[in-house]
Amino acid sequence: MFDTLFNQHGITLSIVLGFVSLAIALWLIRSVIAASAGNEQMKSIAAAIQAGASAYLHRQVVAISWIAVVIFIAVGLLRNWTTASGFVLGAVCSLVAGYIGMNVAVRANVRTAQAASVGPRPAMRVAFNGGAVTGLLVVGLGLISVGLFYLIVKSLTHDDRAAIDSLIGLALGSSLISVFARLGGGIYTKAADVGADLVGKIEQNLHEDDPRNPATIADNVGDNVGDCAGMAADVFETYAVSLIGAILIGYLTSAGHSSAALVFPFLICGLSIIGSVLGICFVNMSKSNATNALIGGVAVSGLISALLIFPATRFLFPQALEFSGKMVSAQSLFFCVLIGIVLTFATVWITNYYTSTAHKPVRRIADASETGHATNIIAGISVGHHSTTLPVLLIAASILGCYELAGLYGIAIAVVSMLSLSGIIISLDAFGPITDNAGGIAVMSGLPEGVRKITDELDAVGNTMKAVTKGYAIASAGLAAMVLFGSYVEELKFHLPNTALHFDLTNPKIIIGLFIGGLLPYVFTAYAMDAVGSAAGAVVNEVRRQVKALPGILTGETTPDYGQCVDIVTKAALKKMIVPALLPIIFVVGVAAIPFLGKEALGGVLVGTIVTGLFVGIAMTSAGGAWDNAKKFIEEGNHGGKGSPAHQAAVTGDTVGDPYKDTAGPAVNPMIKVVNIVAILIIPKFF
Repeated sequence: MFDTLFNQHGITLSIVLGFVSLAIALWLIRSVIAASAGNEQMKSIAAAIQAGASAYLHRQVVAISWIAVVIFIAVGLLRNWTTASGFVLGAVCSLVAGYIGMNVAVRANVRTAQAASVGPRPAMRVAFNGGAVTGLLVVGLGLISVGLFYLIVKSLTHDDRAAIDSLIGLALGSSLISVFARLGGGIYTKAADVGADLVGKIEQNLHEDDPRNPATIADNVGDNVGDCAGMAADVFETYAVSLIGAILIGYLTSAGHSSAALVFPFLICGLSIIGSVLGICFVNMSKSNATNALIGGVAVSGLISALLIFPATRFLFPQALEFSGKMVSAQSLFFCVLIGIVLTFATVWITNYYTSTAHKPVRRIADASETGHATNIIAGISVGHHSTTLPVLLIAASILGCYELAGLYGIAIAVVSMLSLSGIIISLDAFGPITDNAGGIAVMSGLPEGVRKITDELDAVGNTMKAVTKGYAIASAGLAAMVLFGSYVEELKFHLPNTALHFDLTNPKIIIGLFIGGLLPYVFTAYAMDAVGSAAGAVVNEVRRQVKALPGILTGETTPDYGQCVDIVTKAALKKMIVPALLPIIFVVGVAAIPFLGKEALGGVLVGTIVTGLFVGIAMTSAGGAWDNAKKFIEEGNHGGKGSPAHQAAVTGDTVGDPYKDTAGPAVNPMIKVVNIVAILIIPKFF
């Protein structure tokens, strides 16, 4: 009975669980909004942050829409209008996930600040539940959009292949919007943050989020448009693209295009929603400190998901199934699921080690701060480079293990199982900007020092959680990109059945492609870093101008013009996100259009981008998180505390790390996916 149920109705069951995820997200929204928002001054500051964040996202949507229209037409002409419709659906869902999640976060921040006046546990719960809304939205919208679109197209065409092809458009839409959201939000938040720190902390010796700093509102707005809206769009696209990649690989490599191979990725995602919801419940009921409660929630989610997926695997695959000539059993596929879940835990643990104030890497950067700014920077870069070792070795081992167990499909299943825990993982990420904003509101509204101490402690945990989730997103992107490269090769075989493919290192076209692909992450991150640097410079000049022109700002007699800094970073983000966001498309189409390079060189581009992108992304996000927490470790009273020479060096490291961890590094993740998806999309027209 169960094998029939899962095989025939597995996708429908998963969609239903997606709606359950959205329903619980709505319930959490109501519970967060019902909490006290504090006094009138707190509400006024929170309203300014809400208005700034909403205004920026509105302008970002308008700016992106013109580009999206052009790409919609291009996809329609290159492939078909069904695929183009998928592009629109993916783009809209990616934007919706970010927009709703951000709007909840900018309301949870002031309520977290108020809850901190009661104690750390109430504050942690409000902040986490605000973040959980984003996590559940991402998995719910991802599963519903992919599942419903697939079923609708299949019912209209009566063709699995046509339905799967249309999903490639959905993947492109979600990935492209994610790149824009990551870059735009990242440029906004880090330009404001760097500008505020350089003048406020170093030149004027002001505390974090001091209301006398003209850039402080822009800084708090940026936390939300970068880390909430940007991260939600980022993981939505990774989730959707990984699911679509597994469906495509299952169809292309399974004997007789098995329906079970198409249904299994949906079931993994659907059943893991139950695990994520129970993990969220665990965090709310836990009496441990914030770090242990959050990590415990991930462990509970992973364990319950595995327990649910095991019987589903047995029922869906009662007999071994052939994938690319290899007989694969249910047991082998379940081991691939376990590898994905274990890799998630390992990534969380490793990133926590390199970015938490409790461990040696962060404290080593703090120690280096005593001897100056340069040694702080050197130590931070070193930590970032060291942090790549274990994740890359684990990803390599996971690829090898899954391939031996179930071929390319096994790797795809590991990626899906890893991303299926996004509901709980993204809850951790959105926790960070909520607690950061809560601390800012506590300072600007003059709440007691004890409240700020609680929000600072939660903010330090939030910094680690943000770094953990970025490491998770990039590690999953490395595996997902491997699946997408496999999809590219399988698509070539499908469209060119009589053409021999030579993807070997003796082919000079492959080497050329590897070099070009390896170059892309460096050019991409260079544009992103340049954008933050120039915008931050403009913020510095504006803050200096206001402080000089209005001396009453520093004495508290004059209110700064916060709107000027908000306007500067808004314009810079919208203007400077466009070129780097379009680079992946330019590189892929450019290589494909050169006659003497062709499909082999383009395959090299995909692999080169995956390899260097993985290293660059992990190194940047880990180094940035470690720099940030080294500053916070000193601010807790170590190495001379706030205002000491070590603190000033740590502030410099933090300002360098800001665009590393919140702009350039995390944006590499969706950029890798765009490269691979565009390559798959253009195969029929170029080859």
